[in-house]
Amino acid sequence: MAKLAAQIRFIAGALALALMLAIAAPAGAQVNPNAAAVQEQQLLKELGKIQGLGTIPDKKSYVLEHPAGRDWRQFHTVWLKVIGGVAIIGMLVVLALFYMWRGKMRIEGGRSGRKLIRFTGVERFVHWLTASTFVILGITGLNITFGRALILPWMGPEAFSAWSEYAKYVHNYLSFAFTIGVVLMFLMWIGQNFPTAADIQWLKAGGGMFSKGHGPHPPAYKFNAGQKVLYWLIIVGGAAMIISGFMLLFPFYYGLNVGNMELAEIFHGVVGVMFVALIIAHIYLGTLGMEGAFEAMSEGTVDVNWAKEHHSFWYKQEMEREARGKGGAVIRPTPAE
Repeated sequence: MAKLAAQIRFIAGALALALMLAIAAPAGAQVNPNAAAVQEQQLLKELGKIQGLGTIPDKKSYVLEHPAGRDWRQFHTVWLKVIGGVAIIGMLVVLALFYMWRGKMRIEGGRSGRKLIRFTGVERFVHWLTASTFVILGITGLNITFGRALILPWMGPEAFSAWSEYAKYVHNYLSFAFTIGVVLMFLMWIGQNFPTAADIQWLKAGGGMFSKGHGPHPPAYKFNAGQKVLYWLIIVGGAAMIISGFMLLFPFYYGLNVGNMELAEIFHGVVGVMFVALIIAHIYLGTLGMEGAFEAMSEGTVDVNWAKEHHSFWYKQEMEREARGKGGAVIRPTPAE
C-alpha cells in the first residue's frame, strides 16, 4: 500500500506541475501589441519566410527561404535567358545582315606600303589583357545562365559539373586581371576620348559606314566618335561589372543582406549579357568588318592610306610631329636585297 500511495503522489505531482505550466504559458507567450513584430507591413514582409537558428555570428545565414527569392529564381532561370538570348543573337543577326549589305570596308586608296605607328607595345598589352580576360569571363559567366540548357545535354552531368566548377574558379580569379586592365585603359586613353567638334560631324555622317559608294570618310582624331562611345561604354560597363562582381565575390560586406545580393546578381547578369553583345560588335568591326583595322592592335601599325581615310586629323598630327623631328612615325618598306 505504501508503494502504491507513493506512485499516486508522484502522478498527482506531475499532473499539478503540467497544469501550472499550462496556466503560465499564455502569460509567457503574450506579445506587446505595440511591437514591430505585429505591425501589418512587418507581418507581410515575414510571410512565407523560413528562418532557423544558428551559432555563427552572421544571423543573415539563418534565413533559409524568403518570398523575394522566388522572384529572383524566376528572373535568373527564365528572364535573364530571354534578355541574353535576344541581345546576343540579335547582335549576331544584325551584324550578319549588315555585312551582307555593306560588305567589308576596304581601304579605298589601296595599300600604300607605308606603315604608321598607331599603338605602342604598352597600349597593346593593356588592350589584350583586358580583351582576353573579358572573353574568358564572358564564356564562364554565360555558362551560369545557358550552360544547363546548351552544354549539359551533350557534355553529360559529370563532365559538366567538373567544367562548371573550374569555370567558377577561373571566373573569380580572372576578375582581378580584368579590373587591372579596365583601370589601366581608363588612365591611358581618357585624355583622347573627350568629345570634340569633329565627333559631331562624324556622327552626322554615320562614320561613313552606311555609304557603299566611294567618298571621303568623316575626319577624326586618333579616336573617332564611335570609338569614344565604345571607350566610355567599356569603362562604365566594366566598372559596373567589377563592383557588382566583387559584391558577389565577397558577399554580405558593408551591411548587405540577401535582397541586396540578389539585386547585385541580377544587375551583374543583365549588364554582362549586354556587354557581351557590345564586344561582339567591336570584334566584328576590328576584324571582318574593316580592312586594316586589326593590324592596329596585332602589329601596332596601320597603313598610311588607312590612317588618311579613317583618322585624317590624327594622320596630319603625326605628319607634323615627324616633320618637327619628334615622331619618326612613318615606317617605310625595306627594299629587298
